[in-house]
Amino acid sequence: MSLISFLRTYKSYDPAAKSMLEIALLYPGPKAIFLHRGAHLLYRCKLFFLGRAVAEFNRWLTGIEIHPGAQIGSRLVIDHGMGVVIGETSEIGDDCIIFHGVTLGGTKFDPVKRHPTVGNHVLIGAGAKILGPIKLGDGCRIGANSVVTKDVAAGLTWTGVGGR
Repeated sequence: MSLISFLRTYKSYDPAAKSMLEIALLYPGPKAIFLHRGAHLLYRCKLFFLGRAVAEFNRWLTGIEIHPGAQIGSRLVIDHGMGVVIGETSEIGDDCIIFHGVTLGGTKFDPVKRHPTVGNHVLIGAGAKILGPIKLGDGCRIGANSVVTKDVAAGLTWTGVGGR
């Protein structure tokens, strides 16, 4: 995926964006994803300390916390981003949108798969908490401030605590 393609994706989702230069330099989401790619590469090369150091700088710079072990697909849009937390064993598919305050968190402390797997084309609303080793199917939508602790099938919308 090219940088231009990535920035065009952001521009297509944000009518307030005036230029791709503005997105590249002033939006926290693209910076967070770019820095995560470097941290993830270091982590995969077993340079854990360096990967975590880049991730820590990323959090300080953008307010977005992405563990370097997390796997992120292409064209993820993190809109606004402040307070987003993506845990170590999280997996995110292609063409997803995550709004501010979202947590992809674990419910256990064991060194196993303990964070969510998010399919392709998923939208996660502001403040949503997606917890545990669950799966969000392709094309599903999670409403703002929802708490999700069970799998959500492809194409469904989940709102509230416990889901409706």
